[in-house]
Amino acid sequence: MTARTFLAAALAVGLSIAGPARAADGFDVVALGALGGIQDGNLSAWLIHPHDDTRAVTFDAGTLVNGLRAAEEKGTLDSLKVPTDTPLSRAGYVLTDRIKGYLVSHAHLDHVAGLVIASPDDGKKPIYVLPSVGAALAETYFNWTAWPNFTDRGKAPQLKKYPIVELAPGAALPLQDTKMTVTAFPLAHGGVESTAFLVECDGDAILYFGDTGPDPVEKTTKMHEVWKAVADKARQRKLKAILIESSYTSDRPDAQLFGHLTPKWIMQSLHELDALAGGNSVLKDLPVVITHIKYALTREQPQAKMRDELTAANDLGVRFLIPQQGMRWHFR
Repeated sequence: MTARTFLAAALAVGLSIAGPARAADGFDVVALGALGGIQDGNLSAWLIHPHDDTRAVTFDAGTLVNGLRAAEEKGTLDSLKVPTDTPLSRAGYVLTDRIKGYLVSHAHLDHVAGLVIASPDDGKKPIYVLPSVGAALAETYFNWTAWPNFTDRGKAPQLKKYPIVELAPGAALPLQDTKMTVTAFPLAHGGVESTAFLVECDGDAILYFGDTGPDPVEKTTKMHEVWKAVADKARQRKLKAILIESSYTSDRPDAQLFGHLTPKWIMQSLHELDALAGGNSVLKDLPVVITHIKYALTREQPQAKMRDELTAANDLGVRFLIPQQGMRWHFR
């Protein structure tokens, strides 16, 4: 492969082509499920691990096996080497062995369907949740009516493949069998409690928002509290990326957001972070991945319009990324 061919391939899948790894070298992120809404097989799920350690977790789990297969076809899982003595495919090995846990923001189906469906063949690992989310998972899905109970909560018999680990808001917790820690922050999602997750490793951090409405519409300060918690990390350039949802374009009326964001509201909220972090172009070049864009049953999808809206309003100089399933990034 020539240098030019390698460069083109790297850019096509979103890979960093920076120099060799170092201590505290950020995170690798793979879009297992890039969209929200109704496109089954491509729903909210993001594989994340430190760049120098392939032990991973996921932000949400709307799509797992199909997302791993899509990533494998793009070659973005090639760095996750499969032992020669296993009969598993690369997707099977990553699912059962490399993914060490699931960070589930809330129990809506488009954020957990992949986890539920994959559970019979998955490996044992924890699900990290706020208490309300854990209760909803056990009551709604793992209840021996919708699905066997693979958790350690709820209706007997409890198969205990997925121990539910409850997170205390604002308190960092080590993620089992990884180098990472997680801190959870409650979000308001149209009357449902959702979660933002701050994952840290070796001083680096990455922030993921589950579904959330803007504070003025939800009449809360929950997003503001998240920004307060990460402002110093943003100022010190330790915050390596933000993954945040934009379900609709900005012409969507506030009364019909149903607990979601638009480009207009994302920019308004990012200005809060900028102010808390001290301004002076502190967010310049910060990667912001736009998640949960809802698939539309129309001739045109919203991605192009959403990109145009974000670009036109981007007076902070952040780097907006519109993902496709299977893409990989190295945020450092």
